[in-house]
Amino acid sequence: MIIDTHSQLVTKEAIESLPEEMALGYQLMFKDMKLPGITATLKDMEDAGIDMSVIVAIDAETTFNYRVSNDIVAETVGQYPDKFIGFASVDPHKGVKATIELERAINELGLKGLKVLPHLIKANPNDPVMYPLYEIAQDAGIPVLFHTGTQFHAGTKIKYCMPIYLDDVAVDFPRMKIVMAHFGYPWFYEGMSVVLRNPNVFFNIAGWAPRRIPDEVIRHMNGPLAGKCLFGSDYPLISRVRIMNELDNLPLKDGIKDLLVSQNPKRLLGIT
Repeated sequence: MIIDTHSQLVTKEAIESLPEEMALGYQLMFKDMKLPGITATLKDMEDAGIDMSVIVAIDAETTFNYRVSNDIVAETVGQYPDKFIGFASVDPHKGVKATIELERAINELGLKGLKVLPHLIKANPNDPVMYPLYEIAQDAGIPVLFHTGTQFHAGTKIKYCMPIYLDDVAVDFPRMKIVMAHFGYPWFYEGMSVVLRNPNVFFNIAGWAPRRIPDEVIRHMNGPLAGKCLFGSDYPLISRVRIMNELDNLPLKDGIKDLLVSQNPKRLLGIT
């Protein structure tokens, strides 16, 4: 089973929820990026040989009025339960409402993880405002996927996305599985150190054409972090077909690709 641990939900609601300034910024940066619907998404998965993909909600309502609801993610998973795994998102600035919503997303909607975008919520991952959400995630046994590194949402600040902040979170919540998305570029040495020293931290390669992944990250994938690297696409930013083709040309040791695309994602998500 091949699992994409990080992709975006591209539906009419999801597209329309993107603030205009951010949409324009994406168009300037990624001129060739298409905004496919579910049919095209499923075809890209099929063509790439992907069995299941994580899709994520987004809640940055108090900061940027940007929201892809947990309900629409759950609805999509319900329509294609053998293809999608849903991750929730909650805006921590909503206080008690945020904790109630996360519990609802897990217990009523059946979502299997939490997505955190620090630059959109204008809070570092180790900000105390986040900790009630981590307590819920740890108790529920769901992984938390953090955006780290560079990003292209206009009007946001990259300073919130430094991977070093995850070290505090990993130490304070040792039973919570943490995923450092995009391997923390440009701070990937720092990011690899955080993953290396914390048993509960993984990293993914989402949003990167494999041929452009830094050599140092590949060295860690082939070495001490072989059991903690995860395939992710950030589709539709990059097609899964391209990623799978380029993975075959990376200097990966025997067995590493299987760990990356199958064994490690299954372990993260508790799939047997």
